[in-house]
Formats: sequence, structure tokens, C-alpha cells
Amino acid sequence: MISKNLAWVGLVSNDVDAAAAVFATHLGLPRSDLASAEGPVPVFAIGRSALALFPPGHSMVNGESKPGVHHIALEVDELDAATRAAAAVGIAATGAPAKGLGAARCVVLDRDATVGVRTYLTEPIELARHEAGILERIDHLGVASTDVAQDERVFSNGLGFPVESRQTDMEVTMSVESFTSDKYGVVYHSREPEPVGGLRVCFISVGDADLEFLANFNPRQGAHVEHGAPGNTKQDQGAITRFVGGRGRGLHHIALKAKDIDATLARLEAAGLPMIDTRGRPGSRRALIGFVHPKALGGVLMHIVERP
Repeated sequence: MISKNLAWVGLVSNDVDAAAAVFATHLGLPRSDLASAEGPVPVFAIGRSALALFPPGHSMVNGESKPGVHHIALEVDELDAATRAAAAVGIAATGAPAKGLGAARCVVLDRDATVGVRTYLTEPIELARHEAGILERIDHLGVASTDVAQDERVFSNGLGFPVESRQTDMEVTMSVESFTSDKYGVVYHSREPEPVGGLRVCFISVGDADLEFLANFNPRQGAHVEHGAPGNTKQDQGAITRFVGGRGRGLHHIALKAKDIDATLARLEAAGLPMIDTRGRPGSRRALIGFVHPKALGGVLMHIVERP
């Protein structure tokens, strides 16, 4: 395994101050301001990891102008040795080590070699640690993919991270015909279920979080999304398909694990944040999930998770 810990997740927000208020004020995450080449970056410890907020155009997100989940940074003890280890499995750095957050150096790995997941290797950073409160840790990072088997080869077989679980999500419709006769009564005939949405999913553990790779496997379902409506498998498939079509494979959303999802969603709604869900609904891995509207975090898609 190239790393035992996820150092931070890089988020690009159109409103860094508003997003920072959500994490610090409404979700109770401790804040540290770490130096970067372009000034302090607000970083919020959560579990054994952290969330780093960058404005569009920042050099540490390679000038990215669109908001969203931008990259993951893997903590390594020896940066040069870890860079060589990654190169040995076909994942090379795109340049020499450079200043990252705080006093740490980091390198950026070739995105094509990491199946679209922007991945940094970084020396350890110093943070005010998170004591579990409303939130426990990052539950997972959703990754829009086209081939979860390839994702597994890269992150599990190549980089050594363990597979947490695999699953298939399906949404189907069922039709029933009735034949009603004044002489023979009523006969019901059910047709074969017809898939209307489907995803292949693979969860791979990185530190105390998971990468959730999601790939469309029902080509009849396009990229239709009902904006602002609570999701389902068909909605999720449409969102992943559209994301891949517009941005390519890569990080799509972030999910934070809460002790009580309904209380957490109610707290965010009471704070006046725009919400998609106000109560938890069924999700993967026997979880309850609820989405906050991306406007609340300056364009970053986030949801809350409660699960055993």
C-alpha cells in the first residue's frame, strides 16, 4: 500500500467563505489555515483526514475554474520513495516535488494513470485534530467512472488499497395487465421487469474513507437528471453519465458520515442552507443519505450518510 492515510480532499468552491462557514459553524469541524504559494488555505480536519477549500484558479488545483471535488492527497512518510513506488506500477508524477500545504511538499500523479481521479502524494501536514461530534469522518468520495474493474486494478491491484465491497444498483419497472370478463372473471398477467437505471459500484478504502467508483451499465438510460429532486438509481445513473460526458472520469461528490442524519439535515436546513433532502432516504450499504444543494458550498455536491 502506497499510503495509509488520506491527508486531505481538495474542494474548489465559488464561495470559499460560505463553504467554510458550513464546515466550521454548522458542522463543527476544526479549522486550520495552512500556507500555500498563493496565501492561506482553510483546511478542516474530519476523522483522520481533512477538507481543503480552494477558490477557482488556485495553483494547487491547476487553475481549475469549475467548482467541485478536485483531488485527493495521499499522505506518505517519504515523498521520493513513494513517488518511485507509484512509478513502478505505471503511475508517474507529472513534475518535480513542489510546495503544497503548510510546510509539506507534494507531487501530482498522472491523471490518466489514476483513471481520472486527480491524486497527489504529500508529506504529512499539521492540523488541529477532529474530535467526533456531529460528524465522524468522510464516508466516501463518489467517482464518476466508465469501468469499475479498471478502477479496481489501478487503486487496489496497483496502489494496494483494499476493496471494501462491490455492488450493482438497479431500478426496474414492472407492468401488470388485467383481462376482465363478465363470464370468465379477471386474469392478471405480469410482464418481465424492465431496467430503467443501473450502476456498477466498487468501494475501495483509502485511510478512513472510501472511494466509491460508479459506472453506468445500462446504455438505454441517458443522462437525464431532475435538478433539485431527491435522487434514485435512475437519477444517479443520469448524473454520472452526464458528468463523464462533460468532464470525463473523476471525482464527483463527497459524503460525510454523521451519527444522526435527520438531526444533521435539520440543523443545516435551520441554518437557511438550500437543501435537496431534509430527511435521510435509503442509499448504498444499508445507509441513509441526504443531499445538501450544491449552492450551499459554492458548487460542491455533498451529502450526509448515516450507516452502521
